[in-house]
Amino acid sequence: MIHKHLKYYTNHIKGDVPAGIVVFLVALPLCLGIALASGAPLFSGLIAGLVGGLIVAWLSGSQLSVSGPAAGLTVIVLNAIEQIGSFQGFLTALVVAGFLQLVLGYLRAGVIGAFFHSAVIKGMLAAIGLILIIKQIPHATGYDASFEGDESYMKETAGSSFFELADSLRAITPGAVVISVVALLILIVWELSWFKKRKLFSMIPGPLIAVAWGVAYNLTAMTYAPEWAVSAKHLVTLPVLGHPTALFDQFIFPDFSTLANPQIYTVAVTMAIIASLETLLSLEAVDKLDPLKRIAPTNRELKAQGVGNMISGMLGGLPITAVIVRSSANINAGGRTRVACFVHGVCLLISLLFFAQYLNYIPLACLAAILLQTGYKLAKPALFIKYYRQGFSQFLPFAITVGAILATDLLMGMAIGMAVGMFYVIKANYHAAITLTQDGSHYVLSLNKDVSFLNKALLRKFFLGIEENSTVVIDASKAQFIDHDILETIEDFLAAAPDDNIKVQVVDLYGKEKIKKHEAMVVINGRAKKPHSVA
Repeated sequence: MIHKHLKYYTNHIKGDVPAGIVVFLVALPLCLGIALASGAPLFSGLIAGLVGGLIVAWLSGSQLSVSGPAAGLTVIVLNAIEQIGSFQGFLTALVVAGFLQLVLGYLRAGVIGAFFHSAVIKGMLAAIGLILIIKQIPHATGYDASFEGDESYMKETAGSSFFELADSLRAITPGAVVISVVALLILIVWELSWFKKRKLFSMIPGPLIAVAWGVAYNLTAMTYAPEWAVSAKHLVTLPVLGHPTALFDQFIFPDFSTLANPQIYTVAVTMAIIASLETLLSLEAVDKLDPLKRIAPTNRELKAQGVGNMISGMLGGLPITAVIVRSSANINAGGRTRVACFVHGVCLLISLLFFAQYLNYIPLACLAAILLQTGYKLAKPALFIKYYRQGFSQFLPFAITVGAILATDLLMGMAIGMAVGMFYVIKANYHAAITLTQDGSHYVLSLNKDVSFLNKALLRKFFLGIEENSTVVIDASKAQFIDHDILETIEDFLAAAPDDNIKVQVVDLYGKEKIKKHEAMVVINGRAKKPHSVA
C-alpha cells in the first residue's frame, strides 16, 4: 500500500498540483514566521521547508502529510541557540537529533506516541500557543527595544517576557499596529463559514491575503504617508540571489567542534523527542482526515524525519516535523498523494531563486499576525473549557503542564505534566484492576486484566471491609496476569478467613503468575487446605 506505481500518481495529479500551490502559499509565510519566532535566520525556515517538500515527501510513508518547520519547536530552538551560544552549534545538535530519530525508527519506536497522556500533549501545545502570543505582540506593535540581527529579542524567563510585553505596549509603532490588526481581521474573517463555503475564497489561503495586505499598505504608506509606514528593520530581510547558484552561498554549515559541549546532546535529545511526538500526533490526525482512509507507517515516518533533520541541519535549516496545519490545508485543497507536498517544495524553491527581492517587502507585523492566530488556535479558551468539563483527571494534567511550561521551560514543564498524567493513569488502573461488589453478606471480588503489586494496598482495603459471617467469591477469570504480591495477600486472607467465619470460593486464580509451581492455602467450607490443583 506504500509503494505506489506511476499511474497512481498521474491519476491524482489534477488535484495534487493546485493543492501543492495552495500549501506553498500557506507554508511560505509560516516558514518565515517560525524562523522569526525561533530567533534564527529567516532563510533557515525556507531551507527547512525545502527539505520537507523536496526530500521528506518521498521518504515518508504518508501520502498527505506535509513536513516543514513547526511552531511547536520555536521555544526549544530559541532557548537552544542561546544555551549553545551560536546558530552553527545549534545545527550540530539538529544533526544529532536527526540521527536519534533515525535510530528510533529502526528500533520501531513509532508506537511511542501512544504512551503519552493526550492531555499533557495538548497542554504543551497550548503553552506553546501562549508563548507565541507573548513573543509576537512586540513584532505586531513595532517594538524596537533590543531588536537585534538574530531577532532573539526576548529574554528567556517568563517574568522578563511579560515585562518585555508590557514595554512593547508602551512603545507602539502606528504603521505596524495597523498592519497587524487588519491582517488579524483578515485571518479571522477568512475562517468564517460564509467564506469557507465560497469556492474562490476557499482556494485562496487567508495568510496570503494577510501578507498581500501588509505589502500593499506599506508601499502605499511609504509614498503618501511615510510616518505611517514601517521601517526597513521591520521588514523581511532575505538575501537576493543574483543567480540560481548563489543559493549555495546562503547555506550555513554546522560547527562540529561543538560536539564536545554537553548541552549539544541535551538539546538533541529534547528536539528528537518533541519532534518525533509532534510528527506522530500529526500523522495520526492526517490518517483520520485522509479521504482515502490510508494508514501511514509510523516507523518509516520517524526514519524519514530523521534523514530530513540531518539534511536540514547540514544546510542551515530549522528542525522539521510533520505539521498538521499544512497537511490539513493540503487535504482541504484536494491533495491526494505525495506529489502535492513535492509541488509545494518546488514552488518554495522557485520563489527563493527568482522572487526573493519581492519577499523582502513583507512586513514582520504580517508574520506576527499569522503567528498570533496560530498561537490562539493552539491555546483557544474552548480547549481549556473542554478539558475542565472532562473532569480533573484530564484538566489537571492539561492545566499543570501549561502552567509549568510558562513558569519554567518546555522540558521541565513536560516532565512535570507527564508526572501528573502518570499519577492519573496509575490511579485509573489502580481502581479498574480490582472491584468489590456486595449483596448483603455475599461479596464478589473481581480481578480484572493485569493485577500488579500497585494494587496490593487497594486489595487489603477491600479485605478489611468484608464483614464476619460472609461469603466471598474471588473471581480471577478475567485476569491475564496476577503478581506474586497479590497472590500472597489473597493467601493471607484465605488463611485468616475461618477466624471470622468467612467462606471463600476461588475461581481461576492460579497459573497466571510467572512461576506456576506455587502451593497455596485455600479455604473450602471454612477450613484451610493445601490443594493439589485449584479451579
